[in-house]
Amino acid sequence: MDLKKEDMKKIKNLIVFTVVVMALALNYQRVLVFLVYLLGVLSPFILGAAVAFVINVPMRAVETHLMKKHKNQKMRRPLSLCLTILLLLGVLGLVIFVVVPELVQSILGLQSTIPAFLLEVQRQAEILFVKYPEMVDYINEIQIDWNSNIRNVWDFLSNGAGNVLNSTLSAAKTILDGAVAFGIGLIFAIYILLQKETLGRQMRSFLRAFFPKHTTDRVLAIASLSEKTFANFLAGQCLEAMILGMMFFLTLTILRMPYA
Repeated sequence: MDLKKEDMKKIKNLIVFTVVVMALALNYQRVLVFLVYLLGVLSPFILGAAVAFVINVPMRAVETHLMKKHKNQKMRRPLSLCLTILLLLGVLGLVIFVVVPELVQSILGLQSTIPAFLLEVQRQAEILFVKYPEMVDYINEIQIDWNSNIRNVWDFLSNGAGNVLNSTLSAAKTILDGAVAFGIGLIFAIYILLQKETLGRQMRSFLRAFFPKHTTDRVLAIASLSEKTFANFLAGQCLEAMILGMMFFLTLTILRMPYA
């Protein structure tokens, strides 16, 4: 049977694909362990890409409108990035400045209501004991071995000291790893934002080198549509939050209600 060159290529690709699938199926546990390890290694960069995507939405507006007529075009992108980061930090600081005092005030208000709540609980308990005197007899019959309880608490504290120390060290390691991952992700996000056009060209060249033209065009079209959709969604949610926030603030302020 005379096979064409294209048919031979398809058969070779099918054989390679079958071998790869069989190897993955026979070693799926190792594959899963490797994927989890790979995800842990790449997680700072995934986080950085997500941060870059979020920051790019306001940065693009700043670069297009505020820095459009900047004389030094080389400094336009870094200045836009710095201004965007300062803007986001300012918004975050404003939210903390507004929310934290209200939170403290709510906690203090709750603290002032606790004594009245305890008095009400005591009054209701006294009424209940008067109405059902057999409950008092039942409570008096309860015997508590205080020596045994104290000994159990002491044993727990003695044996649990090492566990508490290990838990503390583990928590500190987790916090340190998270801080390092966030730092790497932030640096990677800044790199992406400063070189996004160059990275875009390199990604398009990579796709064209390994995939057919129609596949590359389809992937790029989906990526562009996804970017525009999520960017518009993020901008719309921020605008909606600002409108709702101003509506609640003005309404509660005019009506002199708390938590404006």
